[in-house]
Amino acid sequence: MPRQGRIDFPGGLHHLMVRGIERKRIFQNDLDRDAFLDRLGSLLLETKTPCLAWVLMPNHVHLVLRTGCIPLASLMRRLLTGYAVTYNRKYHRHGPLFQNRYKSVLCQEDPYLLELVRYIHLNPIRARIVPDMEALGRYSYSGHSAIMDLRKRDWQDTDTVLEYFGSKRGPARRKYLDYVAEGVAQGRRPDLVGGGLIRSLGGWAAVEGLRKRSGRFKGDERILGDSDFMEQVLKAAEEKMQRRYELRADGYDLEKILARVAELLEVSPEEIKGRGRYPKIVEARSLVSYWAVRELGMEGTEVARRLGVTQPAVSQAVARGARIVKERQLSLNGE
Repeated sequence: MPRQGRIDFPGGLHHLMVRGIERKRIFQNDLDRDAFLDRLGSLLLETKTPCLAWVLMPNHVHLVLRTGCIPLASLMRRLLTGYAVTYNRKYHRHGPLFQNRYKSVLCQEDPYLLELVRYIHLNPIRARIVPDMEALGRYSYSGHSAIMDLRKRDWQDTDTVLEYFGSKRGPARRKYLDYVAEGVAQGRRPDLVGGGLIRSLGGWAAVEGLRKRSGRFKGDERILGDSDFMEQVLKAAEEKMQRRYELRADGYDLEKILARVAELLEVSPEEIKGRGRYPKIVEARSLVSYWAVRELGMEGTEVARRLGVTQPAVSQAVARGARIVKERQLSLNGE
């Protein structure tokens, strides 16, 4: 069975799981873990991608991320490829470091966010890497220590989690700590990592038909949420894919996007692909990047290569382009 495409959109909340190939270690020591976190932190800040929970285990990683300026697939590709290249060079090894592609589950924020934060941050206790909650607070490789203000991670969004427990930080941290401690006895939670959820039944039409017949159904394994949430997500994903198919059928590619932007802003395609940094040219590149990545689904690396800029520049341009499109109510095909 062909694997399904990832479901992603700006602001979407995702639980991501990365495992070492054949369940082998991906970190040999703290230097490796620190190198991974340095790379992760830089990418999160660059792409304005909030991280709400995370943990590094010997042979796998859990992350809870909210999609920021670029699709999570682009961020994860840069993170995992960059780390694997460095790791292989350091340990004189060859071949893949990670098992297949990482797993990504789109999550309904309420009621699953806090459950996920607790479950992920308790991994070191369940694996007996640390003995108890006090030791977990001192453990450097879980987001729990940052929420408790015992480690500084400027790339971790601790405020969103603590706001669930109160507006004043001190009492909120105490309530959060009590909440996490209550989860120690729960043990493993397959329901929070996609276990038991089946793939969609053939797209939005089939899901809607089943809902009308029975009112209940199992969800897509890419989604963690109730039936209404799943329906909304699948419908939006299908509409997004349909939009891409229609644009491509109408002949839209990067060159046609360049022509459309050039017409809108009264510049030439050559100027957009040049090295100029005039405000109008920056706006033009932003629109091209946004429509190429978000509308056509092109990879940021390919857009960067074609425009003669860097991958980080495209990430920033996509975010600017989204604002420009919204403020000016612009459309790629004029509809």
